[in-house]
Amino acid sequence: MKKPLANSYNRLVTPQEQCLYDYWGEQVDLQPTDELIEQFQSLFILGSGCSDGRITQALEKILNSKLAEEDFIFILNRCCYILLKGWHSVHNRREAIDQLIQLFEDVAHQPANSHLQSRRQQQLLKFVQAFAASEQYFALKRFAEVICQSSHYSSQSQPLRTLIPRYPYLYRHSLLSENSSYEHQQMIQQIQVHRQRKFELDLSRYAAHQWRRAEVARISMEAAQKIQSPIGNPTLLSDRELVTSLRQFAGKVEGNSTYQDMAKRFISHTYSTTTFHSFKDDLYEYLVPNCFSSSYARQQFSNKLYRQLQDTIPHNNGELFDEFLLLRTCSQVLNFLVIDSPQKPNHFVFVDLIGNIGPIFTVGLLLKVVLLCRKVKPYLEKRISILFNHYESSAQDQVLWLVKVLENLNIALTANFGRVDLSFVN
Repeated sequence: MKKPLANSYNRLVTPQEQCLYDYWGEQVDLQPTDELIEQFQSLFILGSGCSDGRITQALEKILNSKLAEEDFIFILNRCCYILLKGWHSVHNRREAIDQLIQLFEDVAHQPANSHLQSRRQQQLLKFVQAFAASEQYFALKRFAEVICQSSHYSSQSQPLRTLIPRYPYLYRHSLLSENSSYEHQQMIQQIQVHRQRKFELDLSRYAAHQWRRAEVARISMEAAQKIQSPIGNPTLLSDRELVTSLRQFAGKVEGNSTYQDMAKRFISHTYSTTTFHSFKDDLYEYLVPNCFSSSYARQQFSNKLYRQLQDTIPHNNGELFDEFLLLRTCSQVLNFLVIDSPQKPNHFVFVDLIGNIGPIFTVGLLLKVVLLCRKVKPYLEKRISILFNHYESSAQDQVLWLVKVLENLNIALTANFGRVDLSFVN
């Protein structure tokens, strides 16, 4: 008998659970996708059992356990991932995965029918519906979009969720749930690295072409028009918007300084300040530059930001500034600028900023914070993922403001944290 494994909660995987995992792991390599979905539906959705009696008995024991209600979501989630990962390379994976997801969509609001269902079937329906309403299921749907990226085109009428493959910086927080296995975490990390690297290379090649074409156009417009791009625009921005974004996040924005220049200069100055209170005053000046021309940025937002900073860890005002206070302050500033938590999804400041100063300057503010304290980059990614998850069911054309932010942030993070050199845009 196999030694029981442990999941991320350090709870032991029971022999019955392992029996289910082994079964689906074997069948996904042997059975056609349509037959596998029928078996899955029979066992988990209809409660009709499985042709392999051992599997029916294993599920029965799981449902009879004292922790069935608590553990079933985890068990069903893992079974789904076994199928999705097994279908990763099959030609009809989009159709198969859509059918699997549809099983849960159909059952989500299905009422229990005591006349047609046994008590066991009613219990199973209740547990499956709980899974269909869980964060684990939503993460599963996002993961499905990522592994099916090349199989379909996502139009603006599609849910925002279908854009998740475009943003590797969201993977860690939008594709993983609190009980994700170590193997799944490793898989997500590998996909993230691969997708991020591809975007960096595509963006670099496209940008180099645009700048070369612009140089040639100064001499001959006719010659410039003959230059063929080796790659299409890798973003959802227009060509003009993309050039503006590149100049903003990879070029000089205030005088002769890039965002990185400004952050280095501020950090160098800050460590000579004496108190945390002085640091917060300096941080306010750093975040709200004179180039913000709108009255909102100069007045309403500036006042809100100033009050937020003054209310940040006020009992430490007289202490010497240090890295711990920098980390705490930058984290709280990101909460203020973007969103606090899934439990408190208020993001009025963020929406106001985008509406008044636009997505580029809004992303520029976020970049300023992250360049001061690079340890909060994952924290920013978490804030944005909360926002993404909050709107994931909305049609893309209903949240274009968020799509613009996601695209500009992708460029900003690539230009300042990626491995490609985009300094030629200066």
